Amino acid sequence: MYKTSTLKAFVLCIAGCLLAAPLSAQYFRQSSYWKTARKEVTFGFGISNFLGELGGRNQIGSPFVWDLELSQTRPAVSISYRYYVAQKQAFRLGLTYGVLAGNDNLTEEPFRNNRNLNFKSDIVELQLVYEFHLYREELGHVYDLRGVKGTKSSRVGLYFFAGVGGMYFDPRTQFNNAWVRLKPLGTEGQGLEGGAEEYSNFGVNIPMGVGVRRAFSKNWSVGFELQYTKTFTDYMDDVSGVYYDNDAILSAYGPEAAFLADPSLNKIPGQTADGQQRGDPDDLDAYLFFKFHAHYKIHKYRSGSKKYRARIRRQKIVF
Repeated sequence: MYKTSTLKAFVLCIAGCLLAAPLSAQYFRQSSYWKTARKEVTFGFGISNFLGELGGRNQIGSPFVWDLELSQTRPAVSISYRYYVAQKQAFRLGLTYGVLAGNDNLTEEPFRNNRNLNFKSDIVELQLVYEFHLYREELGHVYDLRGVKGTKSSRVGLYFFAGVGGMYFDPRTQFNNAWVRLKPLGTEGQGLEGGAEEYSNFGVNIPMGVGVRRAFSKNWSVGFELQYTKTFTDYMDDVSGVYYDNDAILSAYGPEAAFLADPSLNKIPGQTADGQQRGDPDDLDAYLFFKFHAHYKIHKYRSGSKKYRARIRRQKIVF
């Protein structure tokens, strides 16, 4: 008799918990809550900087960011679309426009200063990257109970990303108060016997970097992102290999091309002779973007019920 009554009480207790769970749990932040905001649109603006042969610090050209010339910083803007495939993983498709520049007269390194080359180029980049969010920002409290204070969620997010991209560039230099396209001039003997191969204005790259975010509302977050992009070309600045016979360039392409192929200051005798080093083909070009981002979450309600959507909108977030 005692065992029977105990068993009945246990069964009734379990049944009561199961019936009560849907009523109370609906006010908790569930593990699938992140799926209501899987899509985001991001707007960005900031700066860009070139890492290549031209310009740089007062030393022989160095790889990665050790040759960064801050005075050649130029603007950049972007727009992107992000889709979360898991709570801390996302893919992002983005389009960025920036300006890259370099100038040998900004460095005191003798070889580069005497070379006296300069360039500017628009850069348009389309990228697809994978993001891993080590921390993801959220508002409110962990349990998301109406009017009840508890453990706060983190408003700050941290993520890393890497992927693949395509880019368009077109190096130019200033000559007689006008910006002149360098590629058609064959400054390293492109199109001539024994000269360098003609390069493409399009290229493939590998963007990678890190970003931080902070949530300010249910829909909006802001943050900063640093991107380093490795390319597979060495002609973003129109400089890569060796000097070509300047008389041959003069004969084939004219005096403008001959001068822009070798505008050196003649401080180092023989530096710009035919076959002498003009660039470094083993050190491919790269560039940086540092941008401020504004992220807008596109919310999708998990139910078509008007009653459910109204309750979610009225739900109070406690800070």
